[in-house]
Amino acid sequence: MTMSNTGGRRRPPTIHDVAREAGVSRGTVSRVLNGGHYVSPAAAEAVNAAIRKTGYVVNRHARSLITGRSDSVGFLLTEPQERFFEDPNFNVLLRGCTQALAAHDIPLLLMLAGTEDERRRITRYITAGHVDGVLLVSSHSGDPVAQELRDAGVPLVACGKPIGLGSKVSYVAADDRDGARDMVRHLLSLGRRRIGVVTGPLDTPGGVERLAGYQEILAEAGVELDERLIVSGDYTRASGEAGAERLLAQAPDVDAVFVASDLMAQGVLTALERAGRRVPQDVAVGGFDDSPAALAARPELTTIRQPWDRISAEMVRVLLAQIGGEDPAAVILPTELVKREST
Repeated sequence: MTMSNTGGRRRPPTIHDVAREAGVSRGTVSRVLNGGHYVSPAAAEAVNAAIRKTGYVVNRHARSLITGRSDSVGFLLTEPQERFFEDPNFNVLLRGCTQALAAHDIPLLLMLAGTEDERRRITRYITAGHVDGVLLVSSHSGDPVAQELRDAGVPLVACGKPIGLGSKVSYVAADDRDGARDMVRHLLSLGRRRIGVVTGPLDTPGGVERLAGYQEILAEAGVELDERLIVSGDYTRASGEAGAERLLAQAPDVDAVFVASDLMAQGVLTALERAGRRVPQDVAVGGFDDSPAALAARPELTTIRQPWDRISAEMVRVLLAQIGGEDPAAVILPTELVKREST
């Protein structure tokens, strides 16, 4: 802190104090604070050392008036609010994005928009410039948010490939199709042949891709595709339970189930137990995500691990690059089969 001229009261250090301490101009300090462009490594180090010594903190409001930026990012979940609290994946992703942005001293604003009115209000808020960019989670086909934000020129990165927007929107995704292929291949290796599937929503990229991987491996193995073995869910535990009940009614000889999320797989386990089916002896169960729900399940779930830390870090990296003027980009990350007690 620096002493003022009035009664010894301390005032916050200013950019002028940093410049004086570093022995550089105020303009050099400003360039360091705004990304370090056209600043020598020695000058940048001197400025950063002076910032640490003086305890200078950027006045975000003043800087936003100059740069036209808010210096914040939105985390937009286009799902009903209860999904945020039920599905552990959203919390893991939010925490990872928050940590990745903290390294850049950028706060993250959580935005929940599960209804049409909420989506309309949030879209107005974002396009008014209150955030510099958006991390979009759970985009269904027909959901206008991604299209509207893109058309408004808002930097945007989706978690998963937005259906219908192709290369127009940046996205980061796990390889859903390959993960599903690995799981179904594993179930086949155990001698299971009546393999059912509880899909995710088929208007989401994960729902579509995981079902496609399931179908591809069965076809490659020469196992006849039976529509009675395919039921859909919405990634909630209740939908997994209902899906398993439909499977047992339609195909009572089912001997394995690939479930498109760990949370739904918990519901499948509940339905199988109620029906007197032992896991894995009678029915093997495989999930997807390797979320906390996989370890909380009984028995613990064999699942497909999504690299959540890498997904969140890449989403932040791609968004910050886009805010800086780079073109949209797509990143697809590999998944991993994790074997536990349910298979």
